[in-house]
Amino acid sequence: MLIRGLFGQALKTNEFLQFAFLTGWLRVSKESIFTGLNNFDVNSIVDVEHDEQFGFTDSEVQGLLEDYGLNEKADIVKEWYDGYRFGDANIYCPWDVIKYTKKLLADPYAEPEAFWINTSGNDLVKRFIDKANKTTQNEIERLIAGEAIEKAVRLDLTYNELDASIANLWSVLFTTGYLTQTGR
Repeated sequence: MLIRGLFGQALKTNEFLQFAFLTGWLRVSKESIFTGLNNFDVNSIVDVEHDEQFGFTDSEVQGLLEDYGLNEKADIVKEWYDGYRFGDANIYCPWDVIKYTKKLLADPYAEPEAFWINTSGNDLVKRFIDKANKTTQNEIERLIAGEAIEKAVRLDLTYNELDASIANLWSVLFTTGYLTQTGR
């Protein structure tokens, strides 16, 4: 009822709203008449439409570094903050790029950091890993070792369905950016 009321009043029946953009990594619920919101367009992590608008592209990062005279840091910035894949675009994490650039302006010898790490909790990932069987643990170890694994992911997964299967771990890791797609 909370979601239905929020979607219905804030988005659907709001006479002062002409356009809304919702973002997140997982659907709260499936769109239907029962959520108070229906007939909207969903772009997932694999869609090419708007794929360059979920972060910074390489040319945008190069331009930013050039504007601040930090061209020599391009390789470090790429190594640390490039790695997301949206549709057909390789994307840098904008939060990290901005924070590191700001830090470099104050201290040219500043070391890169994982600034994003404190922007959210990893409780959901930890919950899945605690439930992982030996096979899943071995697959996680293979990923950490730099190997690839092949898994089906569900882009339509909702919060209510998360705990239905340990297989949902791969969808969560993929849609949150921990895993990157190398094929279809």
